[in-house]
Amino acid sequence: MKKTLSIIALSVIGLGLVSCKKENKETTGTETTAADSTSMNAPAAVSGDSSAVTPVSADAATAAPASNQPFTTIALSESNFDFGNIKKGNKVEHVYEVTNTGTNPLVISEVKPACGCTVPDFTKEPIMPGKKGKVTLHFDSSNFDGNVNKSADVFANVEKAPIKLTFTANIQP
Repeated sequence: MKKTLSIIALSVIGLGLVSCKKENKETTGTETTAADSTSMNAPAAVSGDSSAVTPVSADAATAAPASNQPFTTIALSESNFDFGNIKKGNKVEHVYEVTNTGTNPLVISEVKPACGCTVPDFTKEPIMPGKKGKVTLHFDSSNFDGNVNKSADVFANVEKAPIKLTFTANIQP
């Protein structure tokens, strides 16, 4: 029993020493990023190349990977949509049109809805400058009553990502 406790204690101390680095700098070309790994809740994931370290936040499940594409700009046909009154149990969808108004291809890397009642679909291939793409949000009203407000975050190679798309509906029995 003492041997087991000693091993556990040494393991915890060893993990504490590894995760107590105040700052870990990664340099890629002319870009430098700093990762603070002072918490055991924020471990660093290491790829096959030991010089590349990617910080992993405590809420990594909700964060999308950063795009390595050059930034561009985007225009939305709308960022909020109102379905109005819909009957409980109906499945509805809305298409948000996106236009690449920049000079680099627009790449939508991920769309993360705020809850499981909303399923996204989006243009997966790069959207060339001046061209349009779409993000479709499919909503299942089965588990809701009354007014609902839902959202999804669109992660793309734009400066102010994520872009929040929202919709409202009044679910009637």
